[in-house]
Amino acid sequence: MATATNVEATATGTIDWLSSPATNIVVPVYQRQYRWDIGACEKLLSDVRAVAAEDDGHRHFIGSILSAQDSQDGDLILIDGQQRVTTVMLLIAALHHAVRESDPAMASALQRVLVRADDPTRTKLRPHDAWAGLYESVVLDRRGDADRESRFDDNYAFFRSQVHADEAATIWRGLQKLEHVSITLGANASAQQIFESLNSTGQPLRDHELIHNYILMGLSHAEQLRIEEEFWLPIEQHTGETIGAFWRHYLTMKTGREIDASGEHGVYAAFRHSFPRIDVRRLREDAGVWREYAQIYGTLLDPHGEEDAGIRHQLQFVSTFGRATYPLVMSAYGDHRRGTITRDALIEVLECVQAMFLRRAVVGLPTDRLIARLCRAYQKGRDPLLRAIARITPSDERVSAVLKYGELPHPAYVLGRIEGVDDPGAFDIESIVPAVPADSWSGDGARMWSEYSDDEQNSHRALAPTLGNLTLLEQPLAERVFGAAFPVKRDEAYARSAVAATRELTESPAWGTSAISARTAQLSREFVRIWARPALPEIDDDGLTPILDAVRRRGWPAGWDREFDYVEYRGEHWEIKDVKALFNRIFRRAWTDDRAAAIAYSARRGGPVYDEMAWNGHWDALDDANFLYMGWDSNYMMNALQGVLEESGIAAEVFVKYSYIGNVM
Repeated sequence: MATATNVEATATGTIDWLSSPATNIVVPVYQRQYRWDIGACEKLLSDVRAVAAEDDGHRHFIGSILSAQDSQDGDLILIDGQQRVTTVMLLIAALHHAVRESDPAMASALQRVLVRADDPTRTKLRPHDAWAGLYESVVLDRRGDADRESRFDDNYAFFRSQVHADEAATIWRGLQKLEHVSITLGANASAQQIFESLNSTGQPLRDHELIHNYILMGLSHAEQLRIEEEFWLPIEQHTGETIGAFWRHYLTMKTGREIDASGEHGVYAAFRHSFPRIDVRRLREDAGVWREYAQIYGTLLDPHGEEDAGIRHQLQFVSTFGRATYPLVMSAYGDHRRGTITRDALIEVLECVQAMFLRRAVVGLPTDRLIARLCRAYQKGRDPLLRAIARITPSDERVSAVLKYGELPHPAYVLGRIEGVDDPGAFDIESIVPAVPADSWSGDGARMWSEYSDDEQNSHRALAPTLGNLTLLEQPLAERVFGAAFPVKRDEAYARSAVAATRELTESPAWGTSAISARTAQLSREFVRIWARPALPEIDDDGLTPILDAVRRRGWPAGWDREFDYVEYRGEHWEIKDVKALFNRIFRRAWTDDRAAAIAYSARRGGPVYDEMAWNGHWDALDDANFLYMGWDSNYMMNALQGVLEESGIAAEVFVKYSYIGNVM
């Protein structure tokens, strides 16, 4: 046996441990639902059969089971191992039900594992209240609803189909040869820290599950139940399967920083950074905020719950661009609900977001890693937000030029708003000149497509997906004239459409490239009016990325010549090509311009500035008594230079221009 302060770890037989009268296990509310699938059950049963076939000295190790003693009733609070313990219990229940008539002695031994010694009507393992009834009805064979679905029922049914009375002795022998390390925590042990280290094995928890555990793990069981019911369950109900995305977007909104969800538990790490201590006294206040924004998130997912028709339509419009807009929209919508901003101010934000995303889509600019900078600007007020949006929103001239020849993005949304259609999804996107015209197609009813020259055909095909060649048309009408010549479409479909802009096409005697170009010019004027850029001076940002949105990378990819083309520092142009050089330049400049900020940041973070070169490595002397260590990886250096710029209050004035290969990344 190995012991440490506040932690006791013992290797033990799993069945002996489970059947002990002292082992009554409670699954706390912060644990995720039971979710082992049939494949995992099949693997466990295979392992049990395999170890049963070995000699008496062989054992099968199932890992560590982490628990803490409940000070109130002496039960074990299961911190890690729920999935394994529950599955073993379901296998034992299936075995018990298979032999209870044929082998009373084995059935009695199995029952000691399944039910409490002091109350045989209660199971020794009690899951969280939300699904305890399901589990107990399976183990105690009290299932009334044969058609219900649950993972408990499914996995039990699998075991029951595989375990028969003639194999019972073998399965029981294998179960008795299972071993685990039982880790029991004392009152002062860090359950969260130990839990995170153990979570590196088995099925890893997702970020929102780690957040759930982190919030609740330090509370008493009674406090956990209250927080779970009053706050966490409503958060889950409002966000559903998108709860992981909710936390990422909420943290982006709160911090004004991009949250990297691609790395290992980046969302959870950001949550812990934002809430380094879960103060029980403040938890209810914080949880109330989380619940409020979860409700807002649910409204963004389904705007039908918004009573104001104008706002509801705007939220539906914003959803065209996916959830990337949500951090900023959540912030503005929350302020409107609290009365901090007016209805008109909210709609202005929603319109500006749509204009920025749509215009960038038109001209082919990326829309990732933009929203965090807008959240930072929004926190400073309306004017900073409009300036930030204007900076990255293409101009009227640029958009109009691309609309002439470019494929229209989000055509249903664009045409719906231009043509005043509330539900464009109920219409077909009608391509007046078909994308692939048949030989019999005609723009004027006289010349067939087969008679067009190659140049004429190519020019028509090129303009087919552009704004001027598209309109909305009712599906039955679209099906009736699919592939037909323009005069047929005009007379038999467009004239009968309820869409005014579509009916206007009946005024055209023929349809070709000149008609498309003229209509594109007309609709482009409507386009730039509806999706207006903030009325501020034009700014060519040259694709600059604010330093706080720069990508953090842990290494230097093979083949890179440079990461940056240049850096803009408070109006100065720096020819700096990589993070290491930028790290050095920023800290040297901070040492000159704002030494107090550099000292404060370094003191709080334990580096990177030290008063001596205390170990071997690459150092740079800032002066005779202070030294900058240069041996960090690029991820650390990016974090540090961002941090010292924030400490100085000038981060908003520093930008990087990625090289072509940086943009690809």
